[in-house]
Amino acid sequence: MHEMMPIMNLLVPLEMFASEGLELFYRIISIVLLVAMAISAIVAIVIVLFQPGNSTGIDALGGSSETFFGKNKGRSMESKMKKWTAISLIVLGVLSIVFYILQFPAVWGIAA
Repeated sequence: MHEMMPIMNLLVPLEMFASEGLELFYRIISIVLLVAMAISAIVAIVIVLFQPGNSTGIDALGGSSETFFGKNKGRSMESKMKKWTAISLIVLGVLSIVFYILQFPAVWGIAA
């Protein structure tokens, strides 16, 4: 099984685990977190790519004009996309911190 997942060997040294069950649990948690981080990153990238730019181009030189979208900015699709961008990036950040913490051998009860 060690030959099948070479990336997992970059994490906590698997020889340090006392039991096979703890090693398997560590591998499962690591893979789940990596997949969740990848999905969150892809979602954030796609949402950002679909967002329109903030500047209005040459129209900004003429001053501000009140539009329907300006009055209802909180309910527009643009504000929803910004909110989902923030949520996906917060999820990515939290998952990254959890993944980093789980790399310490002391978390798994292994003496360094």
